[in-house]
Amino acid sequence: MGKYHVYGIGNALVDMEFEVTPEFLQQLKIDKGVMTLVDEARQTEIMAQVDGLRCKKSSGGSAANTMVAIAQLGGKGFYSCKVAKDESGYFYLEDLRRCGLDTNSHNGDEESGITGKCLVLVTPDADRTMNTFLGITANLSEVEIVPEALVESEYLYVEGYLVSSPTAKAAAIKAREIAQQAGVKTALSLSDPNMVEFFQEGLLKVIGSGLDLVFANEAEALKMAKTNALAQALEYFKTLAKSFAITRGAKGSLIYDGQKLIEIDAVKVQAIDTVGAGDMYAGAFLYGITHGMSYSEAGKLASLAASRIVTRFGPRLEAQEMQSLIASLR
Repeated sequence: MGKYHVYGIGNALVDMEFEVTPEFLQQLKIDKGVMTLVDEARQTEIMAQVDGLRCKKSSGGSAANTMVAIAQLGGKGFYSCKVAKDESGYFYLEDLRRCGLDTNSHNGDEESGITGKCLVLVTPDADRTMNTFLGITANLSEVEIVPEALVESEYLYVEGYLVSSPTAKAAAIKAREIAQQAGVKTALSLSDPNMVEFFQEGLLKVIGSGLDLVFANEAEALKMAKTNALAQALEYFKTLAKSFAITRGAKGSLIYDGQKLIEIDAVKVQAIDTVGAGDMYAGAFLYGITHGMSYSEAGKLASLAASRIVTRFGPRLEAQEMQSLIASLR
């Protein structure tokens, strides 16, 4: 192994999580259960409506949540991102470093602008609805890639949300090309059903001739394969990557290790918030396969970690609890 187990690239978003009712979403005409990109004015409008509600804030974005999970489990990670020269940007970078992640050198010379924010609206059914203003992370580009760190990594991990920005999509493709030329394995998360529905062509360009590993939930997998039959989706995913993991909520997950399909049972819990479950699954799985675990063992760790995260609010656990997950499997 080189210096890092995983090199991640994704949007830098300060996650701001609120508990709301389904009626609240209806009143504001917010599509429930998906991520919707909004402009600054729309996000400000929603912010005014949640003013006074309890807010949980953390450095987020899909890939960042995954990278934090890897670091908390004991892995070495590098995260490329773009923040602005504002209070949220400084908070974001300090939070990453506190979690033990290296990042592309900002050295206080961030650009003026607004750091991206994601309003995470959680309903009593544990569903999460996200309204995201990308801010300066929409301008993430090849400039944010650090090739010398990437080639010293075992895996590259890319979040699918990047395909919504032309420059970020180009950066994802460039990172994949650098990784493949250097023999670094490549992984992608499809991230959200809306990304598959509206940006499928971009996702396929990021995938290129094929990746080593793809993460998706069942809804994303079916949309990607343009089918209602899971069996057909599984066959289609074999054309996209050497291996893949498809999460199915309470039904567990399905992992293809390149030769056989492995069924991983879900850990039965009472879910109160599904924010970050897929990100946590990917982080624990990547930690597992970069630390000597089989795909089956990594899947069990990932399932256990995801089951813990849905029992509380927010996209991450404490580092001590993450460490205990590994011990409990042993």
